[in-house]
Amino acid sequence: MDQSVPYTAQSLAGDLRALGVAPGDVLLLHASYRCLGFVVGGPQAVVLALLDVLGPDGTLVVPTHTPDNTDPADWRNPPVPEAWWPVIRDQMPAFDPARTPSRWMGRLAETVRAWPGALRSDHPQVSFAALGRRAPEIVCGHRLDDGLGEESPLGAVNRLDGQVLLLGCGHDSNTSLHLAERRQSSPPRTSTGSAVRQPDGTSRWATWVEMATDEGDFERLGADFEAADGASIGRVGAAPTRLMRQRALVDFATAWLAANRQRADLRP
Repeated sequence: MDQSVPYTAQSLAGDLRALGVAPGDVLLLHASYRCLGFVVGGPQAVVLALLDVLGPDGTLVVPTHTPDNTDPADWRNPPVPEAWWPVIRDQMPAFDPARTPSRWMGRLAETVRAWPGALRSDHPQVSFAALGRRAPEIVCGHRLDDGLGEESPLGAVNRLDGQVLLLGCGHDSNTSLHLAERRQSSPPRTSTGSAVRQPDGTSRWATWVEMATDEGDFERLGADFEAADGASIGRVGAAPTRLMRQRALVDFATAWLAANRQRADLRP
């Protein structure tokens, strides 16, 4: 271990302030906890640092996605036999915002999801959790067929002029770029499905048509955004960290995708 002293909630709060996180911010966090180094108190201390900096008027938002509650026909990591698909669709527990854990979102997202007072949107695949003053308006009304669009928590963060914090992770984890995909003139669509909760608490397999997402060029997009001075770059603990205004990011990405993905389609 290379660090000379352990990081603490107090030292991490100082790093966040130096980067530009301010009281009252709406902050959408994507994080790799292991990149922070040794933190006294673990993920709990990191969340305490974030809440301290944001203050009583701020709001912390995290993705709490559940990619295991998707159509098994699309599973690749790993795939499952086709003979299993009907059983999985029939027996998958319905998504429950209060009980269903996120998957592959990291320890910090799970810590926020389980934090007292946190609220979570009711989308069976791409939910978000929020903690703070603006949490109700961020998580409410998350439409099934607009998981990462204007009527999602991403759209709410945009309307509230929130910030995005990439803590120890890259733009391939930057879900706000999907909002830019949704703003393209004709985004591709795909059929998907999940186990959804009925009013009586039972589970039903539902299918719908949604935007098809593609993160393949997000790192290149993000590098161009940073080259245009779109982000504040520093460290929080040992983690390389980027802070950016979501509106500036999504506006830049909307134009970038229209130009670059279109050009790619036109190549012979």
